[in-house]
Amino acid sequence: MRKYSFTVAALIVLFAINTNAQKKSLSIDQVFKNGTLNITKQLPSSVKWMDDEHYIISQKDVADGKIKWMSIEVKTGNATAYVDTDSSRSYKDFVLPKDAKNLTYSPDGKNAAYTLNNNLYIENVATGKSTQLTFDGNDSTMNGYASWVYYEEILGRASKYKAFWWSNDSKHIAFMHFDDSKVPVFPIYVSNGQHGYLENERYPKVGDHNPAVKIGIVDVATSATTWADFNEQDDQYFGLPYWTPNNQLWVQWMNRGQDNLKLYNVNPSNGSKAELYNEKQATWIDLDDNDRIEFLKDGKAFILKSDKTGWAQYYLHDMNGKLINPITQGEFTVKDLIKVDEKQKAIYFTARKENSARFDLYMASFDGKKLARLSFGDYSFSNISLSPGNKYFIATYSNINMPSVMAVMDSKGKIIRELDNAMGTDFETYNLPRKEIVRVKSTDGLFDLPVSITYPINFDTNKKYPVLVSIYGGPNAGTVYDTYRMFPAEIWWAQEGLVQVAIDNRSSGHFGKKGMNYIHRQMGKYEMEDFMAAGRWLKQQPWMDTAKLCITGGSFGGYMTCMALTYGASVFNYGIANSSVTDWSLYDTHYTERYMDQPSENPEGYKATSVMTYASQYKGMLRIIHGTSDDNVHMQNSIQLINKLEDLKKDFEFMLYPGERHGISAAKGVHNRMEAYKFYYTYLLHKPVPADLWK
Repeated sequence: MRKYSFTVAALIVLFAINTNAQKKSLSIDQVFKNGTLNITKQLPSSVKWMDDEHYIISQKDVADGKIKWMSIEVKTGNATAYVDTDSSRSYKDFVLPKDAKNLTYSPDGKNAAYTLNNNLYIENVATGKSTQLTFDGNDSTMNGYASWVYYEEILGRASKYKAFWWSNDSKHIAFMHFDDSKVPVFPIYVSNGQHGYLENERYPKVGDHNPAVKIGIVDVATSATTWADFNEQDDQYFGLPYWTPNNQLWVQWMNRGQDNLKLYNVNPSNGSKAELYNEKQATWIDLDDNDRIEFLKDGKAFILKSDKTGWAQYYLHDMNGKLINPITQGEFTVKDLIKVDEKQKAIYFTARKENSARFDLYMASFDGKKLARLSFGDYSFSNISLSPGNKYFIATYSNINMPSVMAVMDSKGKIIRELDNAMGTDFETYNLPRKEIVRVKSTDGLFDLPVSITYPINFDTNKKYPVLVSIYGGPNAGTVYDTYRMFPAEIWWAQEGLVQVAIDNRSSGHFGKKGMNYIHRQMGKYEMEDFMAAGRWLKQQPWMDTAKLCITGGSFGGYMTCMALTYGASVFNYGIANSSVTDWSLYDTHYTERYMDQPSENPEGYKATSVMTYASQYKGMLRIIHGTSDDNVHMQNSIQLINKLEDLKKDFEFMLYPGERHGISAAKGVHNRMEAYKFYYTYLLHKPVPADLWK
């Protein structure tokens, strides 16, 4: 019996080897020069519901290649051509003044607001008449156009600096007024031309003055501005404001220490405010959580998302701010609120509950007594759309080894119809690497850290392989998810014999706010300890070449890389650090002080998390990369580290990119990637760089 089993096993292995031998490898042209590659394909991007029994999907016509819309019956799959008769408002085109920003129409379509030269304007759509609403805009005073730190850290890059918001009835515009006059100027040198020049950026580094901010409310009918009852000189922050269904303005306020969030109801007519909600935490509260509040359409209650228990959950409050009850509870993290069904008295949302590396769809009743998972299996779900009556939902699902599938499912998670899958025509043609997610115990034994591994093609446990770890590492910004991704470059390095790894630390989001709280006042320490724990685990694997553990990342990931080659030099051998923070005293107020407090309040914490503190421990080889015009993480960070390493007579590599910002792109981006590839070949693979790679 044993002999028979062994023979079957041997045949299976032999079959797998022969099958792989018959498959192809990717070429340099396919990977690096936009060659034809059909391993995966794009899923339909536009799917919407007509009613509970019909959905609309875009399809490419085989005959003429044109995109056509089809209406599909859920039960039968019968398809009919769909003509969009949507009578949604079409706005009149008009020419904006030069340099106008963020044109935004009122909900009724009668007016449009924009900013110009740091002042706020509205234009009547019918007449074309433009009205200036503010008059004090200049280089340091902005109306409806965000100060840099608000754009980057609070309102978000997607705002494009927009800091004004129409009321639902189109009668008012709320806006933020910024006074940057006390914010220090950081000079960014630009080398263009004979003499070069300086860009002067109002950038508050930790401990500096922040912009003074006040909230204005414009009455569109009179153009008069009412100021909300806050003192703009207070050391404070304001988050994204909300207009209620009955057109009251709700303003999020936070102290400089970012551990106290208050929600105020502001009367648009006189600016008076009434406190609705007051939350305090021992560590910090995220003000940039722009989906914190969802109003019920009946105007009687609102849903608030908070991580005050250590895990993000939903809570039902009345319109006076009084808590009615939690809607969700437990040690898991809710993510996106997909739908609020007031008739059913339930919410539909995604959460990381079954597995922190996956997102599932759930339904919970308003009263918090019912919670049901609607998705199924060992998959992660995304792009979820519920039918009007919640009878069905369309979603995309996958896991680390299965390409994405788009399907219609019923409310019990049963697949009714598969719409498409991301498996391309050449999926079975090429040798593709095997992947898995493992959990590695943190050094203190408190966390099972998620680690994803992409193995080399034709992986042999008897061989020794170099390992490339790609990380970010910032708070609530994990990279290890049980979803399918297979980039051409990833396949190439698997062909070349690199083990590719991603690691998430305790503050990555897998362990909720509870895990993040560990980094308070010592951001970088526990994260690095967790990466070192995973690095040690990798070096214990029989297939790893322990002299070739390389780590790479950008921004926060660059900081982690620099820390890995200094603080963690006993574990990591090589690193490529892009656009790195090297000392938290060099970064901005809102982001850094959220986690670290001000330097005067936490001097030891700043010292303990600075790369410079551990520069004497540096060994191995670190490649430092920075754009000279980086206005987010200033090149000052890399310069100070370089200065320290030079004084210590350390060997390292450095590449600067003239004029590049925080992201190095276009031709400079290509050069940066090619230089990284050369680094991998030289230090990890010990192979010559393929001649065609640079052509």
